[in-house]
Amino acid sequence: MSYDGVNQGRRRFLTGATCVVGAAGVVGAAVPFVGSWVPSAKARAAGAPVKISIAKIEPGQMATFEWRGQPVYVVRRTQEVLENLASGADHLRDPNSEKSVQPGYVDPNNRSIKPEILVLVGLCTHLGCAPKYRPDVGAADLGSANEEWLGGFFCPCHGSKFDLAGRVYQGVPAPTNLSVPPYSFESDTVIVVGIDQEAAA
Repeated sequence: MSYDGVNQGRRRFLTGATCVVGAAGVVGAAVPFVGSWVPSAKARAAGAPVKISIAKIEPGQMATFEWRGQPVYVVRRTQEVLENLASGADHLRDPNSEKSVQPGYVDPNNRSIKPEILVLVGLCTHLGCAPKYRPDVGAADLGSANEEWLGGFFCPCHGSKFDLAGRVYQGVPAPTNLSVPPYSFESDTVIVVGIDQEAAA
């Protein structure tokens, strides 16, 4: 076989260029493929702890935040509310929070680290609706002949009622108290939802 007239330098250049272009194509296809295995920034943020400023929440007020795609209710309770928590316990299904989801470091009765600050996942434990904050004592539409409404949360979907510690009333569809997420105090005015108080200490 004769190679007369064949430019060997050009052949080597074309072979090398083809290899480089082919390698670039492989890398170009591999990068998005491998990148698809890594969670997006939005997905990473969805599971990340959330810092919440409570400085502007006045006594008696509630603010709603988001953590892991769930509403988180933060209520600044008054002294009157804290006193009422003990008086309404006879009408509750789980007044000592023995069958409910909450970290071990919260008080089982007021269900918080600091009594005046309540932190709850704002989803009814029946079918996951968002209960409404109803702090008004004596609301005629929520009380009954045997009990006075002392303020709390009312689920409009199926009528479940919870007190201002998120504890469920007897005789409603919700089986357990509202959940308390893991949280900690970074300062007197900042809560970190998603980091346990024990881990933060």
